[in-house]
Amino acid sequence: MISIGLTGSIGMGKSTTAALFREEGATVWDADEAVRRLYAPGGAAVAAIAALAPGAIVEGAVDRTRLREAILADPGLLKRVEAAVHPLVAADRAAARAQAEAEGARVAVFDIPLLFETGGEGAFDLVVVVSAPEPMQRARVLARPGMTGAAFEAILAKQTPDAEKRRRADVVIDTGSGIEEARAAVRALMRRLEREGGDA
Repeated sequence: MISIGLTGSIGMGKSTTAALFREEGATVWDADEAVRRLYAPGGAAVAAIAALAPGAIVEGAVDRTRLREAILADPGLLKRVEAAVHPLVAADRAAARAQAEAEGARVAVFDIPLLFETGGEGAFDLVVVVSAPEPMQRARVLARPGMTGAAFEAILAKQTPDAEKRRRADVVIDTGSGIEEARAAVRALMRRLEREGGDA
């Protein structure tokens, strides 16, 4: 099985690109979706977050807005939350990888927003970075409900710069020319991987 680490900065079109890989037959694991499961009622992270930030628990689930507010009020809380949640996310990813292999998946894509920031790129056969021109990225992000220029800049400050991600990527998928161009790039990559039998 060929494993792909898929990443990209905010507003670059990573979720759309993950969906394109799924269309082409790849198994896709989504880090954000894993966190949503972990934070839902009965999720493995609920007890850990309750111990760190009791006010962030609403009806047996982690309320992400309240958790963000708690982290803003106590900057040291973020590292404690990450220390509790990251191993749970890693375990979820490992289980998904094992399941994909057991089911005979040819290509498994792992959608990880902070792949480079967490030093996780070495765990995959191939790293794919999703990118777009900066003005398009900014327009996409600022169109999101409740997003401000200051919030966007704060998010960017925590992410590896796009140019650095592109430099370190094995493959770059450019979403700046529209979804059909991106779809063609994903399709071409999937066909190449099938031809090469995993020798990417």
